[in-house]
Amino acid sequence: MTDDAPKAPAAPLSDRERRELFGTIYREQFEHVFRTLRRLGVPERDIEDAIHEVFIVVHRRLVDFDVARSARPWVTGIAYRVASDDRRRAHRRRETPSDELEGSSTLDGGDAGGFGNVRLATDEALDAARDRKRVQDALTLLPMDQRVVLVMHDLDGFAMPEIAAELGIPLNTAYSRLRLARNKFETAIRSQQTPRPAAPSLSAGRDGVDAPQDGGPARTSTRKTHGS
Repeated sequence: MTDDAPKAPAAPLSDRERRELFGTIYREQFEHVFRTLRRLGVPERDIEDAIHEVFIVVHRRLVDFDVARSARPWVTGIAYRVASDDRRRAHRRRETPSDELEGSSTLDGGDAGGFGNVRLATDEALDAARDRKRVQDALTLLPMDQRVVLVMHDLDGFAMPEIAAELGIPLNTAYSRLRLARNKFETAIRSQQTPRPAAPSLSAGRDGVDAPQDGGPARTSTRKTHGS
């Protein structure tokens, strides 16, 4: 038999094997599905229903799943279609999906050993939360077909041929969408960056008193004020 000979179709899964396979996919991919739906713009109020819908489709399509492959890109493609359907429903309701802060990271200090450590942990968590918010806001500005390619490639690390296959698009189209998405994403991130205000000058203090120079004593200003 040559390598070009067609392979025999895999034997259908038994009910027990299907239950076990579905349970494994659910446990291993639940958090990924949650993050993907958030990144694709499904609002908080719809997340639970969307996750439920994703795994209903997963269960229904197990018969088509190639167990020799990774489940993650396959599940991501399903999540993309569910998110697209959710956006269309929101549009019909004349609603704009709200993109809230991804993941409610703990803002306390956990088991930090003192108030200083708690404050440091809190500041770091807030910075991380702000970064996630900036990323989420930038992703929201991308068209859905470009956003999913960017998420799958740059955030999830899927190979481009794999992405094209899961989304059912030509490979060149996938690369084109990735290029456009990156350009728009970078522009959106830059637009969120505001210059920091300049630090106040230390050469002149308030109330007519100049700040010390080179460690010397403060001296009273000789500038006349109105009415003196």
